Amino acid sequence: NLHGYTSDAFGQSLYANFNNIADTAGFITVIPNGTIDVYGNRYWNCFVAPGTGVDDVAFLSDLIDSLNLAYNIDLNRVYSTGMSNGGFMSHALACELSNRIAAIASVTGSIDEDRIAYCDPMHTTPVMQIHGTADATVPYDGDFGFMPVDSVVAYWVNQNNCFGEPAFTAVPNIVTTDLCTAEHYVYSSCNNDINIELFKIIGGGHTWPGTALTFLGCLLYTSDAADE
Repeated sequence: NLHGYTSDAFGQSLYANFNNIADTAGFITVIPNGTIDVYGNRYWNCFVAPGTGVDDVAFLSDLIDSLNLAYNIDLNRVYSTGMSNGGFMSHALACELSNRIAAIASVTGSIDEDRIAYCDPMHTTPVMQIHGTADATVPYDGDFGFMPVDSVVAYWVNQNNCFGEPAFTAVPNIVTTDLCTAEHYVYSSCNNDINIELFKIIGGGHTWPGTALTFLGCLLYTSDAADE
C-alpha cells in the first residue's frame, strides 16, 4: 500500500485504511516508506526510465523476500495499490515485477510516458483504476508526461486481450453534498477471465475516495476505495 509524493507510510495508513478489511479478509497490509528526495519529500522512483536513480522495483521485490521470511504469505497472491505516486508505482510493478505481483489498483495514479516503453508484463494482470475527472495534480486527460487515464485503461485492456464494450454501472450517489458522482466500467471478456476496472469519479479531485482527510472531491462516493 504505497503512499503518494510528499506523503509517507503514516499518512497513507490514514488515507487508505485497510486494517479492518485485512483483519476480516485474512491478508497482510504492508505500508513502506519511499526514499527522501533532494527537496525532503518521500517518493517512488517511477517517472524516469528504469536504471536511473533509486531502483524501487528492486527494493519492493526485496521487501517481498523479507516478508516471506517473517510471515506465512502466499507468493502467488501479492498485490499492490497506492495513492498518486504510489498508484504510478503500482503500475510500474505490474509492468516490471509481474512475476511477483498478481494484480494492482491505482488511485489517482497513472503511467509516465517515459516508463510505458519498459512495460512488459509476464501474465494477464487484473487492474483497477480509480480517478477523478477534476484531478488537478494528475489530470484525468493527462499532462506533464502523464498518460491520460483512458489511455492507461486502454493499455491494460489491450495487454490482456479484452474485447467488447465494458459493462457500465452508475455507482449509487450515497452522498449528494459532495457534488460528484461515480461511474464504474468493467472489462470482463479478457484472457484468463480477469477484469480491468475503472471507477471514474465525475467531479472528483486528487483524493482517496472514502477518506475524511481532504476536501478535494467525492469523499464518499460509495463505502470506500479500500473496500473496492
